[in-house]
Amino acid sequence: MKKYAVIVAGGSGQRMGTQVPKQFLLIHGKPVLWYTLDVFLRAYEDLDIILVVPEEHMETTRTMINAIGAPHRIRMITGGATRWHSVYNGLQPIREDAVIFVHDGVRPLLSTELVHNCYEQAVLMGSAVPVVDSKDSVRVMTGEDSTAIERSRIKLVQTPQTFLSSILLPAYAKEYRETFTDEASVVEAYGGKVFLLNGEAENIKITTPLDLLFAGKIIEERASG
Repeated sequence: MKKYAVIVAGGSGQRMGTQVPKQFLLIHGKPVLWYTLDVFLRAYEDLDIILVVPEEHMETTRTMINAIGAPHRIRMITGGATRWHSVYNGLQPIREDAVIFVHDGVRPLLSTELVHNCYEQAVLMGSAVPVVDSKDSVRVMTGEDSTAIERSRIKLVQTPQTFLSSILLPAYAKEYRETFTDEASVVEAYGGKVFLLNGEAENIKITTPLDLLFAGKIIEERASG
């Protein structure tokens, strides 16, 4: 089945405290986004990437795509006001039956194995959303009070959130809601079923300078074998 990865790279880097958007910050001489694209390009030779980026960073992104050596497999799309709108824009070129991965551009540490696992489950079940267990205790605030929640029931959601196009495209044809935080919530609002699978502890979203240091160390260790 045809494969598309919609990679959303529209962050501004405010929490990173840098003027350069975090997807373009360098790890060992290469942008964060370069590592993300590389994983999907290596995962499947017949996978095409739709890369959603801010309009003002199109030229920077084009230079990076040319450097990675697969410009024919990567199409750039301008992002929107929210993540939902950016994903919506990224889905517009897809008109065929396919498996669609939606991934955060600043999650560069995922493995090709996770991509394969998401694909295989989506083909069988219609959806595949990677999650990991919470290592911390969790409490829910109600006004000034809080209530403990059993930690074993909490799952932390990652990407790539993966769906059959017959499920994801109709869900994104519905009207936007502010409660949509990810693709799973959009599909559920449409009445679709979301199936989870094991994610990866290293598949973090780079948000802070500490995350960038962690990613650099992991990439260094992988390079050394």
